[in-house]
Amino acid sequence: MQFIDRTKIIVKAGDGGHGKSAFRREKFVPKGGPSGGDGGRGADVILKVDRNMNTLLDFRYHRKFVGKNGGNGDIKNQYGKNAPHCIIKVPAGTLVKDAETGEVLADLVHEGDEAVVAKGGRGGRGNAKFATSANRAPTFAELGEPGEGRTLLLELKLLADVGLVGYPSVGKSSIIASVSAARPEIADYHFTTITPVLGVVSLGDAQNFVM
Repeated sequence: MQFIDRTKIIVKAGDGGHGKSAFRREKFVPKGGPSGGDGGRGADVILKVDRNMNTLLDFRYHRKFVGKNGGNGDIKNQYGKNAPHCIIKVPAGTLVKDAETGEVLADLVHEGDEAVVAKGGRGGRGNAKFATSANRAPTFAELGEPGEGRTLLLELKLLADVGLVGYPSVGKSSIIASVSAARPEIADYHFTTITPVLGVVSLGDAQNFVM
């Protein structure tokens, strides 16, 4: 029997770095031209399949992911650094939806599959890019563009790795409750549990499994 594990996360891509407004200031060059560099690109937020994951348990306490901003441009036409992408690892079989619209953004099935779910902002241009024959000394530069942000709904179809079979009222639900975060109903009469219950068993640094 398949079960659906769901969770919501918030992602925010990095903003683009600001362009620089600057002019050459060198000895024997009293009227140097514009030399402001461009800002770097903000980080994309990317979901990527990791074969060592098989549940969405890791997102229980970590639900917000923010990419780094791009570096600002600098003097002497120096470009700001592009921010490294923000990689979020998910288990194979994760369906990614926009939580507000319900639009399916990606179906990540195989090891290494990835999807950009929020694009980083473009870096602003420095004043050197705005120099023209009519305006050889522009004093303005662009601000970086903001990165995209959205709330995602992650859905994962689960199959239990371990099953418990036994007579009524022998402690099957108690075992699941003791080794996982599942909270099945436990009482002193037969057939308390009438539908299957899943729990994720955490083994610390080892791979988790579904019971």
